[in-house]
Amino acid sequence: MNERLHSVLAQRGVSPESLAEACEVDPKTVSRWLGGRVPHPRHRFSVAQHLRVEETFLWPAPLSRSGRPGTGLGNGEIIGTYQNRASVPRDTWLALLQGAERQIDVLIFSGTFFAQTNPHVARMLAERAATGVRVRLCFGDPSGSAAATRGREEGIGDTLAAKIRASLTYYRPLLSETGCEVRLHDTTLYNSLFRYDDDLLVNPHVWGQPASANPLFHLRRVDATGWFDNYAQSFDAVWAGARPWTPDHEGTAAHGQD
Repeated sequence: MNERLHSVLAQRGVSPESLAEACEVDPKTVSRWLGGRVPHPRHRFSVAQHLRVEETFLWPAPLSRSGRPGTGLGNGEIIGTYQNRASVPRDTWLALLQGAERQIDVLIFSGTFFAQTNPHVARMLAERAATGVRVRLCFGDPSGSAAATRGREEGIGDTLAAKIRASLTYYRPLLSETGCEVRLHDTTLYNSLFRYDDDLLVNPHVWGQPASANPLFHLRRVDATGWFDNYAQSFDAVWAGARPWTPDHEGTAAHGQD
């Protein structure tokens, strides 16, 4: 299956039938492209032009003789992009969470959307942990300098700290679950990260804008030298310096939600 082509069609709101019409081919031909068949060069060009995306993104260069992928967007790591985090389908979040078998890592400031779009997220995380999945959630420290700075940059002042406290209340039940940890970080956050085994959703932060309004790209791990591992190592570095969340000593009653 060509997941990138599926993803771009969904993002652009283009049906396979309309793509077939634009490229002057039979709809069954587009179905075969979606199933993994590589089109002829002229059709690849037409599809890329119609969908406003690089041809090499939809059809990366084949592996070299060494078996290693090429560089850039053709390296096979980026399997989907989204104009903003809000455009990621809810089903995608649920499928990744429910499909995790080894680890779930989340690095955010408040992540209010994470629970508000899925009220059962804490229970679902606990269920994954019960099967042996390691769950690590790292929120911004509501009393830290990084959250205060970010709040000023976004023009919302202390609201970010309140959002963090509100969001944390959803995860209190996880503190007693084996395999689940919740920590608070006080570091500049360049990206929000959501890892599910070898899938990673990276949400870059543009200065002065909320994370939800910023792009998101979906990585899948290829090898230990790619982007995936660089982001994964950054999570581990922040996690190592974060402190365990102790709600009974911090008064994390909800202060309202956005």
